[in-house]
Amino acid sequence: MSELRIHAAHALLPDGLVADRVVTVAGGRITGIGPGTAADADRSAAIVAPAFVDIQINGGGGVQFNETPTVDALATVAAAARQGGTAAILPTFITAAGQSFRHALDAVARALDARVPGIVGVHLEGPFLNVARKGVHDPRHIRPMTDDDLDVLCGFRQGIRLITIAPENAPPGAVARLTAAGWIVFAGHTVATWEDMARARDEGLSGVTHLYNAMEPLAGRAPGVIGQALAGLYAGIIADGIHVHQGNLALAARCLPDRLCLVTDAMLTLGTDIDAFEIDGRPMRREGGRLVGPDGQLAGAHLAMDEAVARMAGIAGARAALDMAARNPARCIGLTDWAIREGAATPLVLLDATFRAQDVIAA
Repeated sequence: MSELRIHAAHALLPDGLVADRVVTVAGGRITGIGPGTAADADRSAAIVAPAFVDIQINGGGGVQFNETPTVDALATVAAAARQGGTAAILPTFITAAGQSFRHALDAVARALDARVPGIVGVHLEGPFLNVARKGVHDPRHIRPMTDDDLDVLCGFRQGIRLITIAPENAPPGAVARLTAAGWIVFAGHTVATWEDMARARDEGLSGVTHLYNAMEPLAGRAPGVIGQALAGLYAGIIADGIHVHQGNLALAARCLPDRLCLVTDAMLTLGTDIDAFEIDGRPMRREGGRLVGPDGQLAGAHLAMDEAVARMAGIAGARAALDMAARNPARCIGLTDWAIREGAATPLVLLDATFRAQDVIAA
């Protein structure tokens, strides 16, 4: 059994960042953690942390999941995410015609059967949204959830399953039925009130998708989705310096230290020089670091997870940012024991001092 010893100038252990640790991996497990120097190890990095987990990623490496729902496409997206330090993704299929999401479910099932590295489940973002907060989602395909939709969704039992819906448009009991079938239900692209969210939470809703974006703003007499989220839900957030003001990033970090999850919301441009593409026949373009749709609305993000971590570290500190990219999303979706401890099978990310990913190491 080959053994790899990795020196960390700082290692993120369950108790925090600890200086000068050597982490030993062998046989798919972390087999040892102890004091040491670079001279004692085979590899060295400024920071060694649990590898990142991205619960919302639409594409990468020139491939968009919606346009190419295949096993090969999923492998390409996962490889692109890995360049930013991410070892586990929920490939995200957004609003499309009818029950096109069946193609996404089938592709993910086959990828899981084939044990494609990095694929741990699926995220369906739509089509059961609110057209009033559609963002770049095609309004032609946003629609109510039917009993047949629920039958299809509840019959799919492979991997981790997350779905984003507009709770105010969901049939009574739909959230309860989905959660009973193992789905994680988030609110997004929604105008839900505080009361709408409370009813959905009673049925099992546990989070919100891209906090602050595609939802009503927080108001004194209308706390709505954002108020419910900051009161203790899980929340994905896009820390690209474009989607959310740094003041709101800081507020969310203070309110949700254990539940805020960095997401990339990355599109096919991730890891490429592509600056123009289409989704469902609609033109999208990249303007610097900003992706926009036909009407200038934001169209996902051109963002790698290590970039999000670096930005959030400047706002909330290194430990908090690393937790938001690994521990928090892992806990949100039920990845067990996602930590650097002896016996764990957690993949590791090696980062330089600026949080840029150098490598991802399978334990």
